[in-house]
Amino acid sequence: MKRLFDFVVSLIIIIIISPFLLPVLIILRFTGEGEVFYRQNRVGKDGKTFKLLKFATMLKNSPDLGAGLLTEKNDPRILPFGKLLRSTKINELPQLFNIISGDMSLVGPRPQAQKHFDVFPEHVKKEIIQLKPGLTGIGSIIFRDEESILHEYGGDPNDFYNKVIAPYKGELEIWYKNNATVHLNFLLLFLTGYVIFFQKSKLPFKLFKSLPEPPDLLKSFLV
Repeated sequence: MKRLFDFVVSLIIIIIISPFLLPVLIILRFTGEGEVFYRQNRVGKDGKTFKLLKFATMLKNSPDLGAGLLTEKNDPRILPFGKLLRSTKINELPQLFNIISGDMSLVGPRPQAQKHFDVFPEHVKKEIIQLKPGLTGIGSIIFRDEESILHEYGGDPNDFYNKVIAPYKGELEIWYKNNATVHLNFLLLFLTGYVIFFQKSKLPFKLFKSLPEPPDLLKSFLV
């Protein structure tokens, strides 16, 4: 049933937004490096990898520069138009085609690059690969402004991500797995849109009292 819902809703969204995405395609084609889409291997259900699709927002060789796979606020690798796409999350919309193809769901654990998946504790890996990854989910909502968190932290972004952010993300995804219902999925879809306009909102923590408590180093950023 969830697969049918994902397919139908994604197809309807693609049909509705397609006229509005045409300008995005044109601008990307004729600005920056001329790349329209960015494809990256991500870990999906049962540990199988798939090509996640996004609009190109950064330099092609970004993974070999700066913070690597992580992106910080005002990251110099972000292209000018890419900054707008990332702030509005429009860059994520091509993943609707990942949903159509069956690699992803509308709601689920956020699919990770292998390097970041490997950082998760073993118990987290075993849990989240049982679910199809999502276009959005509790981890995506809580860490909607991860770029600013990494920037404001001020230290080594990769070390902070691996030791603090990733473990908490993993616990959030396990929370989702243990509480997943149709009602929760609709709430998370609503929150996804809500936090785009109200990025500093604490509403997720108010709605979901049972969320794992953030570690001390993250509390000032999240709660």
